Amino acid sequence: MTALRDTARAKLNLTLEVLGRRADGLHELRSLVAFAELGDWVAFKPGSELLLAIEGPFAGALEGDNLVLAAAKAVKAAAPTIELGQFRLAKMLPVAAGLGGGSADAAATLRLLARANPGALAPAVLAELAAKLGSDVTVCLESRPALMSGRGERVAAVRGMPGCGVVLVNPRLPLATVAVYGALKASPLSESRHGATEIPAFGGCFEQLIAYAQARANDLEPTASRLVPAIGEAIGALKAVEGARLVRQAGSGPTCFALFASADEAESAAATVAAANPSWWVAASTILPSG
Repeated sequence: MTALRDTARAKLNLTLEVLGRRADGLHELRSLVAFAELGDWVAFKPGSELLLAIEGPFAGALEGDNLVLAAAKAVKAAAPTIELGQFRLAKMLPVAAGLGGGSADAAATLRLLARANPGALAPAVLAELAAKLGSDVTVCLESRPALMSGRGERVAAVRGMPGCGVVLVNPRLPLATVAVYGALKASPLSESRHGATEIPAFGGCFEQLIAYAQARANDLEPTASRLVPAIGEAIGALKAVEGARLVRQAGSGPTCFALFASADEAESAAATVAAANPSWWVAASTILPSG
């Protein structure tokens, strides 16, 4: 069998509201999530032994247990008869960047094993495994626009997400999620902030998306910027380029993004930011529309 391949797309929290700290110590969130065209990629070829080879510009930044192997082992535990084999991970996204890279890699692994073993892994089983592997793996499993809530385990599809240009900037400084939430000192979750959340629908309209996102924020951004001041510098650089309509931190990590009406505008802006900041990782891409 030839190797199968899947893209682990970058996850962007276009909004990230922290509603409060729950009794279990976790944080209740509400976040509009989109996915970019770019990402890592994972390849799989069945074999007798579970192996993982890592390559790509950010391969050297990975340490310790990898979520690709964790996902493969979780699948084998849930379905002992399936065949594992050799995985290749091309790490194209910065590590500890707030782009959900590890979670997307795990989700791609689940999808690959389902494709390689038709009928052996029901969608409900994949969803259960995703939730156990990490808070963001659930939304990355589908890699479609969604409103994410709870600690990330509740995912509702968002219709009418428009495609648009995006520029991603990372000052090449890691920032762990646990450090951000530890410094956040969020208030305890109140009963008034529980309950159903209205799912936005944008009708393919870029201006509606911008209006929705501008009315909300990434509540982690002030805390993260204090921990890594270069985040504020990246945001300032993106706000200064022509055509940037929404600029903010992408998640909990140091990557920041700007949305543009077109891919051409994003390409031009990325070239401008990269020329002025040669030590940063800068990439232009597109936001995938609702399918």
